[in-house]
Amino acid sequence: MEGPGYYGGMNREVGEPTPTPEPAEAAPAGAAKRPAKKAAKRRAAKKTAKAAAKRRGAKKTAKKAAKRRTAKKAVKKAAKRRTAKKTAKKAAKRRTAKKAVKKAAKRRTAKKTAKKAAKRRGAKRTAKKAAKRRTTKRTAKKAAKRRTAKKSAKRSTRRR
Repeated sequence: MEGPGYYGGMNREVGEPTPTPEPAEAAPAGAAKRPAKKAAKRRAAKKTAKAAAKRRGAKKTAKKAAKRRTAKKAVKKAAKRRTAKKTAKKAAKRRTAKKAVKKAAKRRTAKKTAKKAAKRRGAKRTAKKAAKRRTTKRTAKKAAKRRTAKKSAKRSTRRR
C-alpha cells in the first residue's frame, strides 16, 4: 500500500503507511445502558431505604406517642384514685364527726335525765322528810294535848 495511508500521511522514516489502529473489541449490545441501569437501581434502593427509615421513624414516634398516652392515662387513673381516697377519707371523717355529735347528744340527754332523776330523788327525800316532820308535829301535838288533859284532870281532882 503505497501512498497515503488510511489515516493519511506516510511514515516518514520508513516510508510505510501508518498502521491503522486495531479496532477495539466490540462491546455487547446493552453495554452503554448498564451503568445507567445500575445507577437507577442504586437510586431506587436509596429511595426504598429512605422510605423504610421513615417508616421505622414513624413507628418509633407512634410507639412513643402510645407510651405517652398510656402514661397520661396512668397518671389520670392515679389522680382519680387519689381523689377517690380523699373523698373516702372526708366521708369517713364526716361519719366519725356525726357519730361524735350523736354520742355527745346522748351524753347530754343522759346528763339531763340523771339530773331529773336526782331532782326527783331529792324531791322524794324532802317529801319524806316533810311527812316525817308532819307526823312528829302531830304526835307532839297529841302528846301536848294529852299533857294538858292530864294537867286539867289533876287540877279538877285537886279542887274536889
